[in-house]
Amino acid sequence: MSISIAAVIPLYNGAPFIADALRSVLNQTRPPDEVIVVNDGSTDEGPGIVEEIARHHPVRLLNKPNGGQSSARNLAIRETACSHIALLDQDDLWYENHLALLQRPFLDGDIRRLGLVYGNLDQIDRGGRLIAECCLDQVPTSHPKRSLQQCLEHDMFILPGASLVERQAMLDAGLFDERLSGYEDDDLFVRFYSMGVRSRFLDTAVTMWRIYPQSTSFSARMAKSRMIYFAKLIEAHPDEPRLGLYWRRDVIAPRFAKILRNEFVEASRAGDWSRVERAWADLKTVAPYMKSSVQTRMKLLGPLINATLAGRLPSLSRRLLRHTLR
Repeated sequence: MSISIAAVIPLYNGAPFIADALRSVLNQTRPPDEVIVVNDGSTDEGPGIVEEIARHHPVRLLNKPNGGQSSARNLAIRETACSHIALLDQDDLWYENHLALLQRPFLDGDIRRLGLVYGNLDQIDRGGRLIAECCLDQVPTSHPKRSLQQCLEHDMFILPGASLVERQAMLDAGLFDERLSGYEDDDLFVRFYSMGVRSRFLDTAVTMWRIYPQSTSFSARMAKSRMIYFAKLIEAHPDEPRLGLYWRRDVIAPRFAKILRNEFVEASRAGDWSRVERAWADLKTVAPYMKSSVQTRMKLLGPLINATLAGRLPSLSRRLLRHTLR
C-alpha cells in the first residue's frame, strides 16, 4: 500500500513563525507530496515570506478572505488530490521524522478502517525554547480513545499538528465545522469515533507545540467556540435514562463546568473582569444540564455571585462558585 500526503498550513498574520514552520515541513525525512499554505486574509508580511520560499521550494499558496482556521483547512483539503492530510499550525513545528513515523500504521494496513494516526508532542515557548516533553503524558485522558465516554468527558488532546488523517474520512465526516475557532479538532474527531473511524496513537513526540499568551488557546474567539461546541454535543448526545446513559448530566456538562470554573478562577486572580463575566455567563448556560443539586445551588447562590462580581470581590466570588459547583 502507498499513500500520498499533503501538508496543510493555515496562515493568518503569522509572519514571525511561518518560515520556521515551513522549514520543518520541507526538512522531513519523508517529504510531503504537496505543501499547501492557505493565506486566510493576512494583513502582515506572512504571505510574502511564503511566496519567497515558494520561489525555491514546491510550496503552493492559496489566498482567501479571512474566515478562520477551519475554513482555511477545508479549502486545502478540498483542493488536494492526496490521500492523506498532515496539518500544521503556523506557529508549531514538526520534528524531521514526523511524517515517516505517522505514515507507518497506514502502510502496515493492520487496523480496520484506520483514519487517524497521531503522536505525542513537546511544548515550546514563543522563542522556541523547550518547556516540557511528551505533554500528553500529563493529561487526564487515555490514548487512543476506546469509548464514546472517553471522547466526551475530557478535551480529546489530539493535536491536528501531531496527526496524519485520511482525506476521505475527513470528507465523509463533513470536514471541520467552520463556525469553530477552537475545539474544531475535538468536534471532527468525535465524529470520526461515532462513524467507526479508528485511530492509532504513537507515544513519541512528533511535533513542537508553541504555547504563549497571545496564542489562540487564550482568546475570546476560543471561548465563543467552546460554547458552540458545547451546544453541538448537547444536541447530539441526549440523556437516555432507559439505558442508564446520562451523557449531558454526567459527562458533557461536568466537563465544561470544570473548564469554565478554572477560567473564572484564573481570570479573577488576574483581574480580567470581562473574562470573568464571560465565564460566569457561560456557566449559567451549562448549569441547567447538571445534577439537580448543582442547579439548586445555582439558583440560591447565583444572585450572591452576581453581587460579588458587581462589587469586584474576587476572593468571595471564587469561594461561592466552588461551593456552587462542588
